[in-house]
Amino acid sequence: MKPEGSFLVWHYLVLFEFDMLITDSWLCCRSFASTLKMAEATQSNAELLEWPKKDKRRFLHAVYRVGDLDRTIKFYTECFGMKLLRKRDVPEEKFANAFLGYGPEQSHFVVELTYNYGVTSYDIGTGFGHFGISTPDVYKLVENIRAKGGNITREPAPVTGGTSVIAFVKDPDGYIFELIQRPSTPEPLCQVMLRVGDLERSIKFYEKVCLVFFMALIWMLSQPNPFMLVVEALGLRVVKRADRPQQKYTIVMLGYADEQETTVLELTYNYGVTEYTKGNAYAQVAISTDDVYKSAEVVNIVTQELGGKITRQPGPIPGLNTKITSFLDPDGWKTVSILFLI
Repeated sequence: MKPEGSFLVWHYLVLFEFDMLITDSWLCCRSFASTLKMAEATQSNAELLEWPKKDKRRFLHAVYRVGDLDRTIKFYTECFGMKLLRKRDVPEEKFANAFLGYGPEQSHFVVELTYNYGVTSYDIGTGFGHFGISTPDVYKLVENIRAKGGNITREPAPVTGGTSVIAFVKDPDGYIFELIQRPSTPEPLCQVMLRVGDLERSIKFYEKVCLVFFMALIWMLSQPNPFMLVVEALGLRVVKRADRPQQKYTIVMLGYADEQETTVLELTYNYGVTEYTKGNAYAQVAISTDDVYKSAEVVNIVTQELGGKITRQPGPIPGLNTKITSFLDPDGWKTVSILFLI
C-alpha cells in the first residue's frame, strides 16, 4: 500500500528538518569556536585599550608653519603676552622654529612655529578653526592688539546664546585666535579647534571606541558587563558639548581635565558639511605618553574600526632623547605621541 501524499510530505519535512538541525548544530559549533577565538583576541585588545586610562597624557604643543618667524614672534609676545621659550635655526635642513607660550614647556601647552627657508605664505584651508586664549579682560586685550595694528575680526561681545565674552583676532599669517574671558586659569593657551565631517565618529576615535558584543558564553560570564564593553581609546573625554541648531553647528570639547584647568581639543561639526580642505599651514598637535609602542598599538586598533592611519611607526628620533609615533584621525588631522627620555 502506497503512503498517502500528506504522509510523504510530512516524511520529507521531518528529514529536511533533521538535516537542517545537524547542519545548524555543526555551524553553531564552528561559530562558537570562531567567536570564542575572537573573544580571546578581543580580551587582549580590551586590556590594551584600557591602558590609555593609566597613561600620563597631556597636550604638549601645536605645530604650524609661518611665513616670517620674527614677525610672528613679535606679534605673539607684544599682542598676546606670550613668552619666547626657545628658538633654533637648522640651516643644513633649511628651516627654523620657535616655541612660545605662557609657561615652561614641561608644564604648559605651547605653540611651535616652523619657518621653512624661502616660503612666505601657506594655505590654512577650511578645516582648521582657531586657537583659544583665555584672559581675565577680553576688552583690554583687544584694545592692546588693536593699538599694535592687529586685525580684530570679531569685537568683544557675549557668545551667541550665552554669557561668555569672546572676541576673534587674526595673526599676520591668517591664523584665527579666539579670546575668551575667564578668571585666571593655569593654562591660558586653552583650545585648538578643528572642523570634522562626522562628529560622533571623531568622538569615538578620540575618546571611546569598540562597542564589542560577546557571544561566547564563557567569556560573557567572566565579565562584569557580559554584553558590551566600552573602552577608552586615546584617553580623552568629552568635557563639554553644545548644539546650536539655529546656527547649524555642534561643538564638543575633549580633554584630560576640565576646560577651565587645561588645554582642550574643540571639534566642530557644521550641519551637512562632511569634508574640508587641510591646506599646508597647520601641521599637528603633540601629546605626551609613557609608551609610544603601546600608544601605536592602541591607535592601530582604533583606526581599523573607525578610519585613520599610523603615519610614523613608534621609535626613537636619531640624535634626540625622544621616541615618537604619529597618526591621522578619520578626518586627516595629525597627532604625534611623544615620550621624552631622561
